[in-house]
Amino acid sequence: MSDFHVRSVETGQTKIRNVPIAVTPEGFWCCPAPVVFQRNIKHLNSQSKQKSSSHTNLAGQKSTNTSGEKRQPAHQLKSKAVSEDQRCPESDNLGSNPAMTPESVVAKSNSGNPQRKISVCFGKPDSGDLKVVLSGKENIVVRMNVHRNVLAEHSSFFSEKLSRQSPVVCIEIGDCEDVEIYVEAIGLMYCKEIKQKLIKQSVPHVLRILKVAEALGFDLCIKSCLDYLEAVPWLNLEASIFRYLEPPNDTLCRILELVLKSTDDKGRREMKSLVLKLLKENNQWIRGSADICTETLYNSCRSSLQSLLLLFKEACEPGFSEKDLGSKETITRKIALEAENLLWLVEILSDRHIADEFVVIWSNQEGLASLHSKLPIVSRHLVSCITARLFVGIGQGEILPSKDTRQMLLQVWLQPLFDDYSWLQHGCRAFDRKVVEEGIGRTILTLPLEDQQTMMLSWLGSFLKVGDNCPNLQRAFEVWWRRTFIRPYLEQQGNSLHLHGKVT
Repeated sequence: MSDFHVRSVETGQTKIRNVPIAVTPEGFWCCPAPVVFQRNIKHLNSQSKQKSSSHTNLAGQKSTNTSGEKRQPAHQLKSKAVSEDQRCPESDNLGSNPAMTPESVVAKSNSGNPQRKISVCFGKPDSGDLKVVLSGKENIVVRMNVHRNVLAEHSSFFSEKLSRQSPVVCIEIGDCEDVEIYVEAIGLMYCKEIKQKLIKQSVPHVLRILKVAEALGFDLCIKSCLDYLEAVPWLNLEASIFRYLEPPNDTLCRILELVLKSTDDKGRREMKSLVLKLLKENNQWIRGSADICTETLYNSCRSSLQSLLLLFKEACEPGFSEKDLGSKETITRKIALEAENLLWLVEILSDRHIADEFVVIWSNQEGLASLHSKLPIVSRHLVSCITARLFVGIGQGEILPSKDTRQMLLQVWLQPLFDDYSWLQHGCRAFDRKVVEEGIGRTILTLPLEDQQTMMLSWLGSFLKVGDNCPNLQRAFEVWWRRTFIRPYLEQQGNSLHLHGKVT
């Protein structure tokens, strides 16, 4: 058994604790069990409690700093490579005095605000030709003596750091969310059979390793983790995967294709609901990353839109009414399927705030809108659900199209929505009349005043004919009325008073 030393760096004293670790047949040092880190953290916490009376101000300052810090995403490593030429104080002290560690140098330089840290030193000081220093939460600092050829061979992250002209003697990675997993991942670079090391691990633990391996560019480990996750039985852990990685674009493309082309109504509805929920969870866990499925979603939208247009044209052909009932029902079901698919895709796009382009596409479907009135309402009403969803997204700020696009959307699709409104209220369970009407009203009120007048007068004519079978836009009408008739008068009156005051 080898030893590593755990140092608690404090002002004016240094305490060293020896904790045994195992050396594997491959020759790398196993990461200490999490309990080792936890015990030392508890040890430091107990020390801080005993000294709380004499360090009250310092403790308050430290807790404030800790709570205010933001975690660094795994895919954006905060690192620093120290070269031989730079001769930073940390590398100099490490070379001249093995007892001095980078963290002790930091503690010295910040004597005005000392921090307690744990330093885990692996192996003998001269066993490797590179030092890797990891710093994480709870002020844990891990220093490892490793071999640059091993790390450069297995990790694109380390390879890039070590490819500099000046020899790099130390690589520091700060703000690690999972220090022990970083140590374990680096240790796995010395293994020939990574899969064997993962066999007895739990799914959450392997997901943690996978996240770190992805950050380090450790491709062999990534493949081994994915092979493990493919083979191991999962129990209620489906959502856990989205905390650690975003599925590849080709996988999402395949999932969308299978759902959109499903022929079973019940299965398709259930999977649409599930995939939408999982994508929302994925969107919550992934912060600041590029949306890899945008292109896939829009390709699916264009495909469904093209199919829908062809089906509308077929249903509007002169001889379509003479076809047998079975043929007409088949076309009606296909129209409903494509409209449902588009509505589902719009829901995903809106939730991810990437639906602006779809509004442009939908607003330019004059051909589809012209055929809309020629079809029975039972066949076409789901198309109006798409329009209603876009108005809701614009009204709630999920979709931010340009002024010209909003105007085109209203000109092309508002009247078809009016025509189907009665059916939507009574034939669609998920249709929320108040939300839709608020969305339509807000969309109209974002236009120039002249365009608002055109839309409001058009709505007024429809509302006075059919009443509740048309959207109730009275609140938007009130706003437009005040803008048109009252505000100019108030402004004119204010200007008159201002001029009169100057004269007097």
